[in-house]
Amino acid sequence: MSKILEQTLGQIYEILGSEIENLSVERVVFGLFFTGVKLNNGVAGVSYTPLKSLGSAVCCPSQAEKMPLSGRLVGKNVKYFLQDIHSDKSLKKTLAIAVINALSQTCLQKNPNLHELEFDADPFDKLDIKAGSFSVIVGALVPYIKFMMKNGRDFRILELDKSVLKPDELKFYLPAQAASEVVPKADNLIITGTTLINDTLENLLAMKKTDANVVVVGPTVSMLPKAMFDRGVSYAGGVYVRDADALLDIIAEAGSGYHFFGKFANKITISAKRG
Repeated sequence: MSKILEQTLGQIYEILGSEIENLSVERVVFGLFFTGVKLNNGVAGVSYTPLKSLGSAVCCPSQAEKMPLSGRLVGKNVKYFLQDIHSDKSLKKTLAIAVINALSQTCLQKNPNLHELEFDADPFDKLDIKAGSFSVIVGALVPYIKFMMKNGRDFRILELDKSVLKPDELKFYLPAQAASEVVPKADNLIITGTTLINDTLENLLAMKKTDANVVVVGPTVSMLPKAMFDRGVSYAGGVYVRDADALLDIIAEAGSGYHFFGKFANKITISAKRG
């Protein structure tokens, strides 16, 4: 059960108040890489699409069980979706997170001084990965893995699916079960936002050492970051949507960030030290 999502949602309710009663979902898209929603206020939110969690859904009945009410989602109040933040159905939870992210952007637009956002910035660039330090990357975050390898840094990759790593990356691989061995030793901890979907983010943050530099990054964590900052996250990186319909059109055509960043959305970085 995600306390991070609960606390973030509480902050959203506090900021928006009764306004949330009039907010509904106008459009829903499940793409190969991202899931996106557009609210009736024109604001969109995105999240990672956990396709691998659908491995057992090989026919229509099992798919319907994974994601019920398809075709009947548009027009429902956002609170209908928010009740699924603790769902054990990953697509329902993903959709709830996308709604939270749209509501979070609504909060940021309503109160621009809530956090200091850096646009077109990657939170990884905020870290000074010194020679001699030890880093742990949670998830197959390719650009960060390449940096570590190119610069000869000491690091390990925690990943649920070993097959997503290239042969030269496998020597840095550890199974997810090894988290308790390496996370407490990490000077730098870089975590994929998909850990919020599979309910591992809070445990990872609880394991870290006090002075570790921590980044959580990805479309899934495009939300108000206070709950993460309260748990020791240094920098949060997500997506800020500029053109909701254009972005959702790209997602619907199996597009990825390469297709919409700089056009219809921006990467954003928020710092706990200045937020």
